[in-house]
Parts: sequence; structure tokens; C-alpha cells
Amino acid sequence: MGIVPFAIFLVIAASWAFVGELVLPRSVPGGFLSATLIGFIGAWIGGSMLWHLGPDLAGIPLIPSILGSAVLIFFFSLITGGHSHTWD
Repeated sequence: MGIVPFAIFLVIAASWAFVGELVLPRSVPGGFLSATLIGFIGAWIGGSMLWHLGPDLAGIPLIPSILGSAVLIFFFSLITGGHSHTWD
């Protein structure tokens, strides 16, 4: 994996980690950095194993990468339980 695909996976993962921290009722344990790592793994799995759909950026299928990242962050937050957001 070159530096450009790595950077694209990292941007996708960080953006979905941020969205996940805002939207999900339970956040990922470890905060933003662990959510970014989980999102990176999801983007890599989605980009390499799911169907090829949508536009490419530097050889990376964007739609499967985004879906893989979002789904893995969502399921990881459900499985681990995380901590609840308190909106005081």
C-alpha cells in the first residue's frame, strides 16, 4: 500500500470516527483514536473485499471503503458497549 491509498483510508476512517462519536448513542471505548483505527480497518476491509461500486480515488473504491468503515465502527460500538454520551 502506497502513501496515497493510506492517506485516503485514514481520511475516510477519521471522518467516520468523528461522525460516529457524534451520532452513535454509545461511543467506541478509547475515544476518537481507537474509532479511527477501527474505521481504518473497516475501510481497508470494505475497499478490498466488498464489491467494486462507485468512483475510485487513487485506485480505492470509495463507496465500499466508506461503508466498511461506518459499519465496523457502528458494530464495534454496539458490541463493546462503550460509554453513553451525557448531554448536560
